[in-house]
Amino acid sequence: MEIRAANPSLVLWFDRIGMADLAMVGGKNASLGEMVRTLTAKGVRVPNGFAITAHAYREFLRASGLEAVIATNLRGLDLNDTDALARCGHTIREAMLAAELPADLVAAVKTAYAQLSVGAELCDVAVRSSATAEDLPDASFAGQQETYLNIQGNTALLDSVKRCFASLFTDRAIHYRAEHGMADAQVALSVGVQRMVRSDLACSGVAFTLDTESGFRDVVLISAAYGLGENVVQGAVNADEYRVFKPTLKAGFKPILQKTVGSKDIRMIYDAGAGRRVKNVPVPPEERARLALQDEEVLALARWATIIEEHYTAQAGHPCPMDIEWAKDGRTGELFVVQARPETVQSRRGRRTLDTYALKARGPVLATGRAVGDRIGQGRVHILRGVQSLAAFRPGEVLVADKTDPDWEPIMKQAAAIITNRGGRTCHAAIVSREMGLPAIVGVGNATELLKDGQEVTVCCAEGETGRIYAGLLPFEVQHVDLDAVPQPRTKIMLNIANPEEAFALSFLPNAGVGLAREEFIISNWVKVHPMALVHPERVEGAEANAQIAQLTARYTDKPQYFVDTLAQGVAMLAAAFYPKDVILRLSDFKTNEYANLLGGKAFEPREENPMIGFRGASRYYHPNYQEGFALECRAMRKVREEMGLTNLKLMIPFCRTVEEGRRVLAEMAKHGLQRGQNGLEVYVMCEIPANVILAEEFAEIFDGFSIGSNDLTQLILGVDRDSEIVAPIFDERNEAVKRMIAQVIRVAKATGRKIGICGQAPSDYPDFAEFLVEQGIDSISLNPDALLKTTLAVAALERKLVAVPATPVFA
Repeated sequence: MEIRAANPSLVLWFDRIGMADLAMVGGKNASLGEMVRTLTAKGVRVPNGFAITAHAYREFLRASGLEAVIATNLRGLDLNDTDALARCGHTIREAMLAAELPADLVAAVKTAYAQLSVGAELCDVAVRSSATAEDLPDASFAGQQETYLNIQGNTALLDSVKRCFASLFTDRAIHYRAEHGMADAQVALSVGVQRMVRSDLACSGVAFTLDTESGFRDVVLISAAYGLGENVVQGAVNADEYRVFKPTLKAGFKPILQKTVGSKDIRMIYDAGAGRRVKNVPVPPEERARLALQDEEVLALARWATIIEEHYTAQAGHPCPMDIEWAKDGRTGELFVVQARPETVQSRRGRRTLDTYALKARGPVLATGRAVGDRIGQGRVHILRGVQSLAAFRPGEVLVADKTDPDWEPIMKQAAAIITNRGGRTCHAAIVSREMGLPAIVGVGNATELLKDGQEVTVCCAEGETGRIYAGLLPFEVQHVDLDAVPQPRTKIMLNIANPEEAFALSFLPNAGVGLAREEFIISNWVKVHPMALVHPERVEGAEANAQIAQLTARYTDKPQYFVDTLAQGVAMLAAAFYPKDVILRLSDFKTNEYANLLGGKAFEPREENPMIGFRGASRYYHPNYQEGFALECRAMRKVREEMGLTNLKLMIPFCRTVEEGRRVLAEMAKHGLQRGQNGLEVYVMCEIPANVILAEEFAEIFDGFSIGSNDLTQLILGVDRDSEIVAPIFDERNEAVKRMIAQVIRVAKATGRKIGICGQAPSDYPDFAEFLVEQGIDSISLNPDALLKTTLAVAALERKLVAVPATPVFA
């Protein structure tokens, strides 16, 4: 990227600057100018403003004699001495605040401010620091300098400009520059003056053009909270979160993969009294329970984010994920982008190596929150309640606080993990933890009350979006994988997956897609309510169940739509993570006793002596007792495929006892808009009943393929209850009768041109069974994540032995 030479101007308007002007106006202002100049025509709305240049800052230092003051105080400073660092920073800042701004600078700022106001009354503005070394692809400078909001009038503006200049010498900024090898004299500060967006009357937040935890590049992650955006950035509020899938968004679909309601308990608004500029006020409970953004606003922000990312990627010549701040004006309803900078953590991580963390044992869960990163840390709890107790913090302790402050960064890097009461995945604690490679759990709520100083804990962020704080120092392991060394077998190696929260991270494993996605996990952990209880709420028994259902569905007047939306979001997360590879979703396969455990379920489920071979799978879908519930499942699948554009989603029918039953299920699906063959829809059948093998040719006429469920198939061939401890030794998928059945169905599938894979547990547990399947010519083997790598290597080796040719050297 070309960098233009220094400009002696004191003030430059945004439409006259761009990324080539970093040395003149700093990263923040250069980016604002770049967007105003190049992206306004593409629909990205950015508030107008101007930059007070780095030249103006240097002139201020020269004219006031501050250069010598700064050099003298920084000379010989020990950065590890927090008291000395604080004294040094304070002395420099006080000297800067006491100095007078040059007269020509004062005049230039007043003139530009009057032009920006375009009226008799001077407009309210945001005054933002913009250092010449910040917002670069290799240094985030997150929260290093100051921002002042709701500034009005020349006196307040000039005071804020001087305070921004002084913030170049906060303790954290001095420490950060030294850590990154930046000489203090080489870094200057520009100030951006930008019309305020009245988000105090609406909402604001941030948007990342990747998933901040896993580094998954195909989503936009948006956070939103009421009022001015500082609460989101500082982590003072638990914001709403939205994930939008970029590839199908660009194709014109509406792929909001996930919507999560945050507590949003406070909002930052203008304060008309006592010169305080802004203040926080409580948010009424009914507003907290609502999402801050409408779907069309979420999609608009996501489109803007992709436009911004594409522009900066083209400019940089390599992928450039972005960290964007946005605001909604409560007077006009318009959305604005108020900042954009390169994301500096996940974008720098190499993805040819993969480190996976896993607990080897579990203990009591003390608290949960939002996981940041995918690591595990442990140590003794140290509760920090303010800057006054920083000196007592010891390396290796677990930092616990209400929220973190930028001034804490020198000691944050010494922590084993970080836990906060407040904040979302884009707050200060989360951003800094990612940059430092620390596990963090934010938004716990009451961690400072639940945890005690000196208590030993394990902080686990390796179990999906929910971070868990376990009592004690639990054993865990770290697996390091060189992805370039993993071969690609001809047999497709796919994943078994249930938890949507783990999908983005698991997508980086070498895989050919998902051979079994389990709908039951999403229903039991996300939806939680029996679908029939939403269709017929009058039949739900018990005040407690009714109250819980009412709470879960509070945002919905159409209660069945809650089931559709929530299930669709969970499924969409799985389909998006592996797009465009196949994701084969098995439709609901709860047993009646499991369905009864869902909220409201007892009123709709019969009591059965043997639920394993009772009212389950395909038999439910067309039966009057569940037909309306299955309709909701179908609506959710249509939403994923048609509204979100995730046509890589394939569907699979479990426990289909007869060919006629298969036809009835397909007819039921077609009635609800899921017609096999339309829009590329493939429908598979589980092969888990001996009848599926014996009549494989007939089943092949109506389904696109088979997935062998070796657990149920073994149970029914051998007549063994797989849950019985007494006869457990007899249960073995390697039994000759089972293997003959499997070999037979593979032969029929091949002869009829149908796909066939296996998604049972056996290949994960027994390498010799995986070898048997490869020898029979199976198309795919779907494995649990923990068995994927070792089985991939074993299958590739076997294939080389069988055909005497090397496998593809690198997994695509």
